[in-house]
Amino acid sequence: MPDQPAPQPAEPRIDETAGDIGSLVRLGVVDPPPTPSPEPPPSPVETLDAPA
Repeated sequence: MPDQPAPQPAEPRIDETAGDIGSLVRLGVVDPPPTPSPEPPPSPVETLDAPA
C-alpha cells in the first residue's frame, strides 16, 4: 500500500448569513421562542406529630 499523507483538520466554517435568535426575532424572520413556565411551588411538607 502506498503511504498516504496524514489527514489535516479542516478549518471551521463560519456562516456569515447566520444570526442569533434575538436578531432574527427583531427582524421578524422567526417567532420568539416560548418562555418556559415558572417552576411550581414546592409542595408543603407535612410534619407528623410525634406520638405522645
